Amino acid sequence: MVWKTSDYAGWGRVLTASGELARPERARSLKAIVADTTCPAIGNCRSYGDASLNDGGRAIDMTRMNRIIAFDAEAGVVTVEAGITIGELAHIFAPQGWLPAVMPGTGFATVGGCIAQDVHGKNHHNEGSFGQHILSVTLLIGEKRTVATPDRNAGLFRATMGGIGQTGVIAEAKLQLKPCPGDVMMVTERRASDWDEHLAHLDGSQATYCVGWIDATATGSTLGRGIVEEAELAAGLLPKAKPSKSVPLDAPNFALSAPIVRTFNNAYYRRVPTSGRSSVKRIDDFFFPLDKIHDWNRLYGKRGFYQFQNVVPLDQAYALKAMLKEIAGAGLASPLAVLKRMGAGRAGHMSFPMEGYTLAVDFPARDAARDLIAMLEDMTVDAGGRLYLAKDALATGPAIKAMYSEHADWVKAVNKVDPDHALETDMVRRLNLREAG
Repeated sequence: MVWKTSDYAGWGRVLTASGELARPERARSLKAIVADTTCPAIGNCRSYGDASLNDGGRAIDMTRMNRIIAFDAEAGVVTVEAGITIGELAHIFAPQGWLPAVMPGTGFATVGGCIAQDVHGKNHHNEGSFGQHILSVTLLIGEKRTVATPDRNAGLFRATMGGIGQTGVIAEAKLQLKPCPGDVMMVTERRASDWDEHLAHLDGSQATYCVGWIDATATGSTLGRGIVEEAELAAGLLPKAKPSKSVPLDAPNFALSAPIVRTFNNAYYRRVPTSGRSSVKRIDDFFFPLDKIHDWNRLYGKRGFYQFQNVVPLDQAYALKAMLKEIAGAGLASPLAVLKRMGAGRAGHMSFPMEGYTLAVDFPARDAARDLIAMLEDMTVDAGGRLYLAKDALATGPAIKAMYSEHADWVKAVNKVDPDHALETDMVRRLNLREAG
């Protein structure tokens, strides 16, 4: 296998890496690479920070390992190579009456990446996290091949779900899909005029899928206003696909200036009438709305962007409101901001979800944004919440370890599998995650 020096980056484009990558296309090649070189595996690098980076070292690019190995059409169980994307699975299986039970906000995330981050979706309050629907995972490290399930090698399985790739190269996974009546979505949108109404809509929702867009620039009596979107899978006439667009150049710095963002957010909020509205959407348009804009991360300019995403317990909603007030007052937020209610479901020691509210906000990479995010990190710790490692580029190790109460259990498990720390990535080193305490 040829190793080729490549430059690559997290989706936020702030953190980058240069190193040798191998791109196996067959299981036999992957096995030979892993036997010869112990190093991290990466997918489409849709984590925003440095979770998938290994600057100065080697990594295995799994994106060509994207085959469907087996499918039980009656049970809805599919076995796949780890490099296949969630979008591909949805496209292939929705017309057959099955859908991945949990889907993140981009269809370009690989199955291996979804396991490594134990991702959640717009139905977390109902279906839990991605790892809770994994029946088995096949891990390679050195010449050893191990199959882990919730019952067999259960400790390794739990360390792998949300374990940011530190238990071995994820080669294959067996997923339990969920039945789906068709490949369209019935979507209802309604305004929330302020923070309290926004939370009330989220708390009262009975929909299978529910998410809130929040205007992170609104202040005063309109703080927390937004649009709550609820949806159900349905059968029906498939709407015409929207053409894909692309961002060919890095946007200038003023493109996301505070006045422009406020103007856009105001228009976006008012596009939904006060009485609400309903529509029929394609599955990918609902789950992966930004995937139609290729390289949308270039809208933040050549310096890139940070995303801050946290979750706080239900009884700490007031603390999250205080954080939003700081964000709105700073005037740094982009139009991309999301508020969701989460359930308790999580599959691993380092899985992000907890029952509560999660807020995600993008910020152009500026010194003031870094200072603001540091403040928000402290406020999250005080609220007993967590930061999402799939989005992080700035957190501190002590804070992350304090947020994840099972961190010591994870350290024990991964250091047993990889005592030489050969699977470490830039994020693991930055946060010193492989050391307890």
